[in-house]
Amino acid sequence: MDWRIEFDHELNRGLQARARGNEGRARVCARRAAGTVAREYLSRRGLDPESRSAIDLLEQLGRQADLPSPLLPLVEHLTRRVDESFRLPPDVDLIAEAKRLCDALLPG
Repeated sequence: MDWRIEFDHELNRGLQARARGNEGRARVCARRAAGTVAREYLSRRGLDPESRSAIDLLEQLGRQADLPSPLLPLVEHLTRRVDESFRLPPDVDLIAEAKRLCDALLPG
């Protein structure tokens, strides 16, 4: 499947989950979408993805020395675990951050 179709599909699933009040599923979908971006970005740079796991792909992306520093917080948020109440900080929106990561790494 084309990376862009996969990315859009996961983001749409995340938005639908959020609309149903299922923020946990929305986070999973956002991470999968961001993992798709990370896999495509790494592949375009001639790097073999170390895993199919979205979290692993995002961690591999975060280890790239030439990754623009403004993207590091996005990668950190996308790989952050939820707290004991199953929440992230209130200013973190993984769907929006997956979109920002895509726009920065794979514009067009």
